[in-house]
Amino acid sequence: MKIGYARKSTTNQSLDGQVDQLRLAGCSRIVEETASGAASDRPALRKLIQELGPGSALVVIRLDRLARSTIDLLTILKSVADRGASFVSLQESWADTTTAAGRLILTVIGGLAEFERELIKSRTSEGRERAKARGVRMGRKHKLTPHQQAEVRKRKAEGQSVRELGRSYNVSANTISRIK
Repeated sequence: MKIGYARKSTTNQSLDGQVDQLRLAGCSRIVEETASGAASDRPALRKLIQELGPGSALVVIRLDRLARSTIDLLTILKSVADRGASFVSLQESWADTTTAAGRLILTVIGGLAEFERELIKSRTSEGRERAKARGVRMGRKHKLTPHQQAEVRKRKAEGQSVRELGRSYNVSANTISRIK
């Protein structure tokens, strides 16, 4: 069973062209959704994928109707494959998991995306290490100067409340309580 997915980004757009093409492709059911392609959580798409089963196929007119990035596309296609279903893009004939060639191409693209993710992680980690070696301190800046922190310690030792100290330095009581 072929199930079509038609998505538009704004309420001013029309789904008529997508719906017509999906009907011509033999979709017995068409799920329509108004949501940004950049949004990773699209309720209608999520529900449609949960309803897929062995022998069914998710059909879209173009890949951009399904995903905005390669990683998002591969995540969605993995969810479809995990349900035993296939995927077909009408305008990108290479994106068709019902054929061996389509599965091969999507597997290669998936491998490249995974490789790129690993390169990005590696470069980010190396950059962080170089910055630390140069003495760059990671994370947020302290709200209180070292002098103010010393004053807080002294005033806490004198018995002033954390809440009172927070008000006097214009910070939260949690910030004051973290100063040991």
